[in-house]
Amino acid sequence: MIRALALLFAMALPAAAQDESIVLGLSQYSVTITTNYVGSEILVYGAVKRESPAPAGGPLEVIVAVEGPHTPVVVRRKDRTFGIWINNESVRIDSAPSFYAVATTGPLADILNQTDDLRHRITIQQAIRSVGISAETDDPQSFIDALLRIREKSGKFRINEGAVRLDQSTLFRTDVALPANLVEGQYRVRIFLTRDGQVLDVLERSIDVRKAGLERFLYTLSREQSLLYGLLALALAVLAGWSASFIFARLRR
Repeated sequence: MIRALALLFAMALPAAAQDESIVLGLSQYSVTITTNYVGSEILVYGAVKRESPAPAGGPLEVIVAVEGPHTPVVVRRKDRTFGIWINNESVRIDSAPSFYAVATTGPLADILNQTDDLRHRITIQQAIRSVGISAETDDPQSFIDALLRIREKSGKFRINEGAVRLDQSTLFRTDVALPANLVEGQYRVRIFLTRDGQVLDVLERSIDVRKAGLERFLYTLSREQSLLYGLLALALAVLAGWSASFIFARLRR
């Protein structure tokens, strides 16, 4: 009898979790990169839909994660040899997001447990996949930490705790800044509702980032006609050098 009641209670948990779900909107679903693109902001807003009164427990929390396309990354470590800094060791990280921003209503350590972080890969550390790195170095964590520092410094990895505004545990909003050096592709926008550290609901949308105009032409040319692209770049460099020397020569007269 006790086992049967425990089973019924466990089966009821997912249903209770679905009593609170996400209704989401984005200010834009596509970003166009042109020659004068200097970055943009995406407004993420929404509401919490309830089929019944809010359950007892801790306060409701919201986590917003915006994730760019994944690519392999080579991380190198420099050592000082005879007074000169040189690359000494390098490892290949299988997959890391080109951009990753996390905004929350509160400190991540307080509103998300490790189990759900591992299941949904919410934090930046979990988004990086480095399965084979242990076979390449005795200290894999130092290379992952180095990648985190480099991309946090360049603005590609961001954690903004407290940046999500939640009104009356119902309406939420936050602004996510996208840098100028975006990589083309689909950007995942995921919103998580949590209570007592446990994820209650997840909703995912996508933002399409594409180059246009001259940026699109040069990007396509460099990928599909690399030889022609190289010759064009060389010709432009020669032309720029000749023009500069011609102008300086005329100014000296």
